[in-house]
Amino acid sequence: MFKSLKIDRKKCRILDVQFPDGQILEKSAYAIGSNMYEGFRPTRRSIGIIRDYSAGKISKQELIRLAKAKAYE
Repeated sequence: MFKSLKIDRKKCRILDVQFPDGQILEKSAYAIGSNMYEGFRPTRRSIGIIRDYSAGKISKQELIRLAKAKAYE
């Protein structure tokens, strides 16, 4: 069952995780939402990881490493 994601565009937050700007928030929200249709259940930690990847703070290789290590839980 799909559960909606709490997004506050005025404060640039998803599940109370702060985003630096609206563009990164929207890019991350799209990625999170797309994966939620496949059964992904986002946590504050996973949202932070996706935010950092979208912002260019971590590499694709680091994102894959974190996913394999299940660091998002």
